[in-house]
Amino acid sequence: MLIAAAVCPCPPLLVPEVAAGAAPELDGLRAACSEAVRALAAARPDCLIVVGPADRAGRGKHAQGAAGSFCGFGVELDVRLAAPTAEGTSGGDAAGPGPSPELPPSLPSTLPTSLAVGAWLLEHAGWDPAVPVEGLGVGEPLAAERCIEVGRELAGRAERVALLVMGDGTACRTLKAPGYLDERAAPFDAEVARALAAADTGALAALDEELAYELKAAGRAPMQVLAGAGEGARLKGELRYDEAPYGVGYFVASWLS
Repeated sequence: MLIAAAVCPCPPLLVPEVAAGAAPELDGLRAACSEAVRALAAARPDCLIVVGPADRAGRGKHAQGAAGSFCGFGVELDVRLAAPTAEGTSGGDAAGPGPSPELPPSLPSTLPTSLAVGAWLLEHAGWDPAVPVEGLGVGEPLAAERCIEVGRELAGRAERVALLVMGDGTACRTLKAPGYLDERAAPFDAEVARALAAADTGALAALDEELAYELKAAGRAPMQVLAGAGEGARLKGELRYDEAPYGVGYFVASWLS
């Protein structure tokens, strides 16, 4: 059963070494993410599953201790997904069986960027590696119905399941945004923010897939996984951050009992 969730954006710029001189611009966002991750830890889950968008190579399950890198962004920085304890604790077995054939396992040494950012957040927040962790990379084209089904499966893996959901809002909020200005972007992000604040699983499940794709909202699929996992959990939402630096919608939210 899902007992806690955190939603955080996944731009590599969250990592100060990647942001370099621009790092202070996102200090508030980093602080909000750290608070959300610490709230997850305080909920004392049996396991944590980090869910984020991924291209074809990064889709599927990633075991605890899986490696990621920010070398592609010009920084010699490697991370690991909540590295196992000395006894070899791994999140794979505790979290249940692997993903379905539609979400095939991927190489443990190739975390997609979203999960690498999630791994950095866990390390930065001092996550206890004794709590089993695994990652799940979700492809952007995954249909809403399948996302919701995956979420339900994740929630059933243990008595106390927590999710760290990595995903951005639209990338079309300003003229200088990656997707240029689209007047539909602000209302789309406003609805996502409202749904996260209210822990409204129905609203997240109803997000328009085609519109999300047109607005380059990379968090649509992971958030709909959250919608499936949160069904019936009756969690309370708190929106910790809702801004659009660089023209991209970034949200930080906590869902807790």
